[in-house]
Amino acid sequence: MRILTGVPRRRMSGMDALQLGLIAALLALAGVAWVVTGGAMEGMDMGPGSDLGSLSFFVGAWVMMMAAMMLPSIVPMVRTYGLVQRSRYARRGLGEPTAAIVAFVVGYLVMWTIFGLAAYAALGLMRALEIDAFSWNAGGAYLAGAVIIAAGVYQLTPLKDACLSRCRSPLDFLTERWRDGVGGALRLGLEHGAWCVGCCWALMAALFALSAMSVTWMVFIAALVAIEKLLPRKRLANRGIAALLVVLGLAVAFTPGSVPALMR
Repeated sequence: MRILTGVPRRRMSGMDALQLGLIAALLALAGVAWVVTGGAMEGMDMGPGSDLGSLSFFVGAWVMMMAAMMLPSIVPMVRTYGLVQRSRYARRGLGEPTAAIVAFVVGYLVMWTIFGLAAYAALGLMRALEIDAFSWNAGGAYLAGAVIIAAGVYQLTPLKDACLSRCRSPLDFLTERWRDGVGGALRLGLEHGAWCVGCCWALMAALFALSAMSVTWMVFIAALVAIEKLLPRKRLANRGIAALLVVLGLAVAFTPGSVPALMR
């Protein structure tokens, strides 16, 4: 375990030009990613089971999706990381830690890209098997509903709580896992991304069940991610999202026609 020293916690509550710049940059990147994603997916949303396109298209679209959906929710982590690195660089007489911060964010997105590739492969395998029971006109609605309900149940598990706690405690994470250098920043980004995948994989599975090509459902899932990571009352946010997902899953399974934006 690497212990981070020399960074007073009281400094984490303040704002300086670096932190404001980081927040603005992350939100700007997310905004651009939303615009690019919306253009790339125009006309592709055919509801649950929508074609994900070729692998190259999917990877590009998925990276943009993750930038749009996840960058706003990691603002506290990147802000804290930037402040810690700046303090360490200043003690060593170095400049701004721009490269390290970029490497951290890249590592985070790489981990989500790995998850996206695994999801793409799993869905490709399901389609290759051509199981009639999974078609929407057979048991597809029940399958999609079950995935969404399972995502709601996962909200209540100890693993979810452990992953969410690490995502919501930037300084504790950095204190436990710190590594120096740009390479260390990349590895920290990968590790934080892994905890974030552990926290949000079920929500992403729900997105695939609803339609991974739908900007509407992307916004919905991104809002849930931001709520549980950023609102002060973690338990209330977590339980509220669990209940919402269960209700949504039941609606998709038994009354899909009543679900807004669920195109079939």
